[in-house]
Amino acid sequence: MKEDETYNYKELHKPSSEFVNRADYLEHELSIMSPRRWRPNLPGHDYRFEYEDWVPAVAATIGKIVMVAAVVSTFAAPLGLSNAFVIENVRFEMIIAAVLFVILFSGFLLPSANLAGTHGPLIPLIPLIVASGGHPMALGILIGVFGFALTLFKGGSLLARLTGDGVAGGLLLYLGFVGVTTQIGKLFSWADGFDKGYIAFIVVMFAVIMYAYLEHIGKRWLSIPIGSACAAIIAFVLGAPFEFTTEPSLPNMNPAYWWGETTGWQLGLPSIEQFIAVAPFAVLAVAMWSPDFLGHRIFQQINYPQSARKVIMDIDDTMGVASARQVVGTLLGGGNIASSWGTYLVPAAIAKRPIVGGAVLTGILCVAVAVIGYPIDIAIWPPVLSIALIVGVYLPLLEAGMQMTREGKTSQSAAIVVFSSALVNPVFGWSLTMLLDNIGIIGDKERCSQLSRTDRWIIPAITFAVLVSVMALIGMFPGVPALLDSFRQLA
Repeated sequence: MKEDETYNYKELHKPSSEFVNRADYLEHELSIMSPRRWRPNLPGHDYRFEYEDWVPAVAATIGKIVMVAAVVSTFAAPLGLSNAFVIENVRFEMIIAAVLFVILFSGFLLPSANLAGTHGPLIPLIPLIVASGGHPMALGILIGVFGFALTLFKGGSLLARLTGDGVAGGLLLYLGFVGVTTQIGKLFSWADGFDKGYIAFIVVMFAVIMYAYLEHIGKRWLSIPIGSACAAIIAFVLGAPFEFTTEPSLPNMNPAYWWGETTGWQLGLPSIEQFIAVAPFAVLAVAMWSPDFLGHRIFQQINYPQSARKVIMDIDDTMGVASARQVVGTLLGGGNIASSWGTYLVPAAIAKRPIVGGAVLTGILCVAVAVIGYPIDIAIWPPVLSIALIVGVYLPLLEAGMQMTREGKTSQSAAIVVFSSALVNPVFGWSLTMLLDNIGIIGDKERCSQLSRTDRWIIPAITFAVLVSVMALIGMFPGVPALLDSFRQLA
């Protein structure tokens, strides 16, 4: 970007009073922003804080608490670590993410990169990783190394470019539908646990009506704060149990404590054998990034005006920051597995705000919550958590997927993505359908005819073959034994 292109945000800025409505003002702000890579981006000079920035900041903080707790607790359970360890590591991770990466990179030096969040799709594989002799430090370092390699060769943006609208739309539909049904199921399981299942029904019904009304009046970006607050109030008034248990404190900031043999993770440093054990999982984790990042960027493109392309998330920058965050966080002692921060970017896109402003607020909130402690109890309370994820992430993903698959030529690819993702997982569905879509078996024949031979089938075929091999090694195909187990038996 040339220097004269980053010139005059201050000159082009107009007060909101000069616009007919708030949406026009926000779209104008997006259009005149020109974020500077690897140079300071300052409030007033390159962007402004708006009250809409608090929406993704609150949503991201809730999502961060929940997702990091899910990752760390899934590691901790088979290792025999206590709930107190999980809470302390979550606090540690939130401070690392906020100070070193959210504020420094996305909020200051690299506003083209989405915040480095948590790799939710990998959580179900963590018990298998531990059972295979994996070590959290070995896994985190390899994910970061493989992520840097993909970033160096701009592999993320390449795979995103080769993913057609039908494939991307199908992914959004699948992830949105599975997310909604999963959260509703968890909410009912929670309420049934104390014999008041009707609380879950009432909370979800309120969320449906609230979301529809906010859509009607064009205020959908308010769905997370209103939905979460009302869900908490309704559940508490109807008798759902709740208590504060996490008191104010600071976590241990010493990496030697976390990676000690009798303290923290109580694992010591990893061996070469443990690095080898986690290598297939690390490859799969990084392969999962491309469809995940692509879905987040597409959501921005759908919600932002055409003239706001300079504030769209850069996939390669995001991969680089996620890789750095993974390596640094792991070496310091954290248990998080990094990815693009969906609970931040999706609400930010709905609220028509860029990455940069809300990133600073997210960092501040994460540090405050980690130190105070009590908000962690509220954020992980099932009615607050589930409703925030449903109205803030999964329903918007469903809507975006539907918008992208209106035409027949895209709906074919979308259907195959959903079908194959349900058979194995979204990574398998994405890689298989990208291959079929690009060689012209399904989808937009005109699009595939414009691709080069390398883009049309060589890269998609190699991607599919590598991912299928890795998934076969670790046993991700239903009914098919893991090849690694067979190799161990032969050895």
